[in-house]
Amino acid sequence: MGMEWLNKPPAWAERDGTLTVTAGPRTDFWRTTHYGFVRDNGHARLRPWEGDFVAAVKVAGAYRTQYDQAGLMVRVDETTWLKCGVEFVDGAQQASAVVTRGHSDWSVAPLPGNPPALWLRVTRTGPDVEVRYATDGKRFVLLRLARLTEALAVGVGPMVAAPDGTGFQATFEGFSLHAPESA
Repeated sequence: MGMEWLNKPPAWAERDGTLTVTAGPRTDFWRTTHYGFVRDNGHARLRPWEGDFVAAVKVAGAYRTQYDQAGLMVRVDETTWLKCGVEFVDGAQQASAVVTRGHSDWSVAPLPGNPPALWLRVTRTGPDVEVRYATDGKRFVLLRLARLTEALAVGVGPMVAAPDGTGFQATFEGFSLHAPESA
């Protein structure tokens, strides 16, 4: 189960479990809502998966321009996907989640102090996804619970985009994807 790039970035490297990616300028994942445009040119390194899962990663970025973003993506196709992580909005980092089922929606929560890294955990149970984040790698807070898709097959992995800027660098440490542990 290898990982494949959706929209290969201008530069990337992987070493000792850390993926470093440079987002290209004017890249994004978004569908119509509020802003009226469709963009599907952000960068995502996805691993195919069927059924339930738990995905996790630690993400850090040199966020500097409005909407710079890095995190995790769960994707069926260009009209059905979730992206979550850090998004730079109005000069500050926000924990962000966008769920797209034909149209994108967006929710954010402030990350006081612009933490140096954010830990993400996405759990899929049937058609639903749960997004949690932590600034310390231990105390995970619920950001979003959403119905995403009935489709079994999805792609899951790190995502980065720079919608308004010239690009920036992000790092992803310890990406993991596995079946949920049974109770």
